[in-house]
Amino acid sequence: MYENGKIYMGLADGARVELALNMCNRHGLIAGASGTGKTITMKVMAESFSDAGVPVFLCDVKGDVAGICAPGVSSEGMEKRIDRFGLRGSFAYKGYPTTFWDIYQTGGHAVRATVSDMGPELLSRILSLTPAQEGILHIMFRIADDKGLLLLDLKDLRAMLNYVSEHRAEYMMTYGNITPQSVAAILRALLPLEQQGGDLFFGEPPLDIYDWMRTDADGRGMVNVLDCVKLVQNPTLYASFLLWMLSELFESLPEAGDLEKPKLVFFFDEAHTLFRDAPAVLVQKIEQTVKLIRSKGVGVFFVTQSPSDIPDAVLAQLSNRVQHALRAYTPAELKAVRVAAQAFRANPAFRAEDAILELSVGEALTSFLDEQGVPTIVQRTKIVCPQSLMGAPEPMARMKAMLHDGMEKYDDAADNLSAYEVLTEQADAAALEKQREEERLAQEKAAAEAEKQRAKEEAAEEKRRQKLEDEERRRAQKLEDEERRRAQKLEDEARRKAERQQREDAFMKSPLAMARRYIKLALAGVGITSYEDLEGFPKRWYMDWLWHDPLGCPSPNLDDLFRLADWAGVDPFEMIAGHELSSVWHKYTEERPPEDARVLCKLCGCAGRYGEYIYKGGKWYFPDLDDEACEANILVSAWTEVIPE
Repeated sequence: MYENGKIYMGLADGARVELALNMCNRHGLIAGASGTGKTITMKVMAESFSDAGVPVFLCDVKGDVAGICAPGVSSEGMEKRIDRFGLRGSFAYKGYPTTFWDIYQTGGHAVRATVSDMGPELLSRILSLTPAQEGILHIMFRIADDKGLLLLDLKDLRAMLNYVSEHRAEYMMTYGNITPQSVAAILRALLPLEQQGGDLFFGEPPLDIYDWMRTDADGRGMVNVLDCVKLVQNPTLYASFLLWMLSELFESLPEAGDLEKPKLVFFFDEAHTLFRDAPAVLVQKIEQTVKLIRSKGVGVFFVTQSPSDIPDAVLAQLSNRVQHALRAYTPAELKAVRVAAQAFRANPAFRAEDAILELSVGEALTSFLDEQGVPTIVQRTKIVCPQSLMGAPEPMARMKAMLHDGMEKYDDAADNLSAYEVLTEQADAAALEKQREEERLAQEKAAAEAEKQRAKEEAAEEKRRQKLEDEERRRAQKLEDEERRRAQKLEDEARRKAERQQREDAFMKSPLAMARRYIKLALAGVGITSYEDLEGFPKRWYMDWLWHDPLGCPSPNLDDLFRLADWAGVDPFEMIAGHELSSVWHKYTEERPPEDARVLCKLCGCAGRYGEYIYKGGKWYFPDLDDEACEANILVSAWTEVIPE
C-alpha cells in the first residue's frame, strides 16, 4: 500500500516495513512455496506502484492476478487484517486501471513484435543456435537489409532463409560461406517456436513499449496484465517474449540514472521457466539486460518458488527480497533453505533459516534497500492485504477494461508487404518465366522430335525397302545355293556310289573276299550263321565283319581268325584258305621245313596262337628283322608253307 512516498509492505513486531520507491529499480525477488502468498505480495506491490504513478507489468500465470482490475470484497477476515495493519480510514476496496494482454489473443490485446525488432542475436539465443548458425542468421538479416526486405513475421524469416540457401553461391564471396545444413538446422529450430504460438507473437502491428508506460486520468500507473496461463506452458515462446521485452526497454528508454521512482516495474511470475534448461549465452544476455536496465529507470522483480531457480549471476542483481515459507523434506531442500537464509542480512532476534520453515501464509522474511541503498536487516513481516479482488474477475469486468483502455489498435493483425510477399512474387515471376521458357523449349523439342521422327520414319522406310531387297536377294541366292548343293549332293552320291561299287568289286575279287566266303562256309558247317551265334567268344565284336558290310566294318586280324577257328572247332586253313588239315600241316620235329623257308607255325603252350617265322640252322627267327641274332624263343608243334593272303 502506497503511503507517504513509500510502499507499506506490512508489520514486523508491530513496526512498519516499507520499501523505498527510489530503490525499486535495484530489482527484487519474491520467493516461496506454492500457496504461501507470493501472488498476494506481488499484487500488493503492484497496487502500490500504480498508486504511486508507476506503470506495472504483471505475468498472470494462474488467472487470479487479473482480479486487480476489480475492487476487493469485504469479509470478516479482511476487516480484521485492516485493523491489524492500522489501515482503518485509509484502506478502500478498489480496482486499478488495467490493460490486458495476451500473445494468443484470447484473454487480452495482442502482443506482437517483428522479427527485425527481435534481431539475429536474440533469435540465436532463443533458438540455441551454434556460432556457425548464428553467423548465417546475421548474414540473412544483412542481405534482407541490403535488398530492402522487411522481416516482420516467421513466414518472412522462413522465406528469407530459403532464399539465402537457394542463392548461397551468389552471396558466398560477399558475405561468407552459407551451408544448406546450417540453414536447415535454423529452420528446424523454428518448429518448436511456431508450435508454441510464435506465428502469433511475430507480426504487425508491433507493440509500442511506451503504451505500457501510461497513467490514467487520476495519475495512477497503468497495470499491464499478460495472460500467461497458456504461455507459461510454452517456455520457448515465454522466454522469447521476456527477453525481447527487456531488450526493447533497454534499447528504447534513455538513460535516467537514479530517479525518485521507477518509470516501469516488471513482475515475472514462474521465473524458473525462463531459466530452466536455458543455454549459458541466454542466461548471460538476461543477466546483462537486468544489470544495465536499472539505469533506464526500470525495475524487475522475479517471482518463483525458490531462489535456487534463478541463476546466481542474475540473483546477485536482486536487492529487494521477499522470502515466503519454504518446505524442506530432503537434504537438497534443506540446503536450499540454508542458502536462501544466508542471502539476508542477519537479524539477531531470530535465525532466518528456522524462520523460513516456520512462516505462515501471508508472512515472509523481507529485506529491502533503504533510501541510501543499504540492505536492511531481515524482518519477519506480515504482508498487508491487497485492495483489489483476490481472484479471477468476472468476464464482463475484463471485457469492460479492454473496451476502455484505448489499445484496440493491436487487436487486428496487419499483413503488410514484406520479405515473404516480395520473394513469393519474385519466385512466382521466376516460375512463370521458367514455365514460359520450358514451354518454348518444349515446343522446340517437340518440333525437333517431330523432325527426328520424320527422319526416323524415312530411315525406317528406306531400311524396310533395303531389307526387302536383301531378303529377295538372299532368297534367290538361297535357291541358287540349294540347287547347287542338290546337284553337288547328287554328284557326290553318284561318285560315292561308284567308288563304293568299285571298292565292292575290288573287294569281291580280292583274296580277302574269298577268305570271307570260306570262313562263312566253314562256320555255317558247325551251325554258326550270324553274329548272335558267337555268344561267349572273347572278341565277338570283331566278327561282325563276316555277316555285315565288309567295307564298313573293320576286318579281324589273322590271330583273331585262328582263335575263332579253335573256338568253333574247325581247321583254320580249311576255314581261311579252303585247305584240309592233313595236306597242310607238318608235325615238328618229325618234319623240318626247308632252310631259310618262311613258314606259318603253330606254337606249343599257347592255344590258338600262330605266327610267321624263318627256319634257319635248326632255329627260328623273326621274319621282319634283318638281324640274324634276333632269335625267336618259341616252341613249335607244327608248320606249313601255306600262308593265307
